[in-house]
Amino acid sequence: MLGLLMPLAGLLGLEVEGLSHRIKGLAVVYALILTSAVLGVGFLIAAGFIALSAIAGPLNATLIFAAGFLAIALAVYIGLAISESNRRKRLAARRRSSDTGAFLTTAALTALPLLTRSPMLLKLGIPAAALAALALLRDKDNDDS
Repeated sequence: MLGLLMPLAGLLGLEVEGLSHRIKGLAVVYALILTSAVLGVGFLIAAGFIALSAIAGPLNATLIFAAGFLAIALAVYIGLAISESNRRKRLAARRRSSDTGAFLTTAALTALPLLTRSPMLLKLGIPAAALAALALLRDKDNDDS
């Protein structure tokens, strides 16, 4: 990763040595912060287990903690499944919209030679097509906002 960033930083006129030294230092500091946080959470869980086992007994405390962690895992899984389902629905709707636009464009281009043969349709068709295109563009802009 740093191999790609260093030439880019050189092109931008940044001090490459100072930048790489700073990135490495920040990586070490963030690794220490993460390690300390994980250990702190682990000791909090252990303290909670010890306190609960003093109240409810070791077997009951173990069962309660197991059920709690399984419930957390199930909640995270359900949340992930819901968000993935929503993402797939948005992607399918985007594909359908794109396919519909491609189909309409193909149909219009296919019908174009037929329309150009009739002078009456040519005089009425060009303004109608322009108005339809304007309406479609206006609807598309409203959907985005």
